[in-house]
Amino acid sequence: MAKNFVAELEWRGMIHDIMPDTEKVLKEKSTAGYIGFDPTADSLHIGSLVQIMILMHFQKAGHSPIALIGGATGMIGDPSGKSQERNLLDKETLEKNVKGIETQLSRFLDFDKNSPNDAKIVNNYDWMSGFSLIDFARDIGKHLTVNYLMAKDSVKKRLGSKAKEGMSFTEFSYQLIQGYDFLHLYEHHNCLLQMGGSDQWGNITTGTELVRRKAGGKAYALTCPLITKADGTKFGKTEEGNVWLDKTKTSPYKFYQYWLNTSDDDAERYIKIFTFLDEKTIANLIAEHQEAPHMRKLQKTLADEVTRMVHSEEERLLAVQASEILFGKATSASLKELDEATFLDLFEGVPQATLTKSTLAEGCTAIDLLASSTGFLSSNGEARRALKENSISINKEKINESFTAQASDLICDRYLLLQRGKKNYFLVVFN
Repeated sequence: MAKNFVAELEWRGMIHDIMPDTEKVLKEKSTAGYIGFDPTADSLHIGSLVQIMILMHFQKAGHSPIALIGGATGMIGDPSGKSQERNLLDKETLEKNVKGIETQLSRFLDFDKNSPNDAKIVNNYDWMSGFSLIDFARDIGKHLTVNYLMAKDSVKKRLGSKAKEGMSFTEFSYQLIQGYDFLHLYEHHNCLLQMGGSDQWGNITTGTELVRRKAGGKAYALTCPLITKADGTKFGKTEEGNVWLDKTKTSPYKFYQYWLNTSDDDAERYIKIFTFLDEKTIANLIAEHQEAPHMRKLQKTLADEVTRMVHSEEERLLAVQASEILFGKATSASLKELDEATFLDLFEGVPQATLTKSTLAEGCTAIDLLASSTGFLSSNGEARRALKENSISINKEKINESFTAQASDLICDRYLLLQRGKKNYFLVVFN
């Protein structure tokens, strides 16, 4: 065995609950373990990254990870940690979401069938869709009492809440269906372990109990803490919403910035959870950071490591380059190296005007760009004064009154970035 999986998670602060003998069993033999992913969207967000990291650690330790996509359970909705019932997804949306998540997971886990511990992706819709209600009630439901299911925290919290709608039978059945998933994987994939967030402990132990009662076997459970931020705000959320793993939903630049902007306390925890840096390296980084916190060594390393892992080294370099542009270290050439999405993210909210590309052919002078055609400055006179003061830049390069814009000046074949002083930006869009 390459590593002690449980010990690795322990020093990283990634274990909340663990069933007795789990570590012993995992040290004795290579086995399969799974985590379920809820297909509520066609991309996972960084809240799911914790679970992905656990599966990656599991595989690195010589075990076989199984990622279960909840194609069936996604039609119901997990009540754990929820104060009200979610909207149910239609089959077409669910299929789109499942496909998107499967594509993402293939970037993180080794699915090579020639590997001795290759990863697998399974969809519980494949075995649940053919299960009739009568068969399920007879073969599965009889093994767990209503008293047992009612005692779970996820059920008690919902029934004890002040919400008028209470808890539907659909939601109540969720833990039994998830429990059956574990039984199915135990019987068909020799899966002995289910992992998940701490809010999943009740659902997971329902599975271990079902394995014991129905199959006479022994299965195990492990959960990690729910990730929080030191300031009390929700991890993985920004003003725009979730931080997604799909770069079309959250650009690599914004993704990089999220990690770069973490607090010192959060960075100390996150670098253990979201990177594969070893204990000694992380201890040294923390010590360096504490000596010179203004250098933000922890945050920069965290942002580098996670962006590289989720996107690529190329996307990380672009994100770093974009960050440097924002702080003034830029040239026209470096701006032109940015892709359009990153460029627009970088200058989001900057005032803009739209001109036609024919304007360039007719001869678009500096005065036109600054005042008469765009309204960036209030008058031609103000534009001339600003140019004489040498305070005007286009695409981060200083210009004078003799400047005339050319098609070759355009960024992404569409944009000119005007700037007065250090922070006063204006975007001209050419259509």
